[in-house]
Amino acid sequence: MIMLKPTKAFSGFSVNDLSKAKKFYQDTLGLEVADIDMGPGLLELHIADGAKVMIYPKPNHEPATYTVLNFPVDNVEKAVDDLTRAGVAFEHYGGEIATDEKGISRGNGGPTIAWFKDPAGNILSVLESK
Repeated sequence: MIMLKPTKAFSGFSVNDLSKAKKFYQDTLGLEVADIDMGPGLLELHIADGAKVMIYPKPNHEPATYTVLNFPVDNVEKAVDDLTRAGVAFEHYGGEIATDEKGISRGNGGPTIAWFKDPAGNILSVLESK
């Protein structure tokens, strides 16, 4: 039996334009983004505690229909305001996860959360971590 024991596992997702993704994650979201040498055209997001997320180009990319990356924040409202000023547009949903005019879902059985998309259409979120 193969045991993977605690390793430095990481996740990844695809985009259709690596340069737009790099600009968005680095300049708009303020994350550290590095080109990596695991293969041509790969990016690595450096997030808290040494965790990393790989972004890879895919010519026939289709955006995920689920949240690919969640960013815990102390205050969702402030994060939404800051990201909106940086040009990020938030998603608006109805039903069980109904969002308000800012795109924030509150008191719907889960955390206070707001969803937005990267340039490739992948869904990201900021969610309150208290």
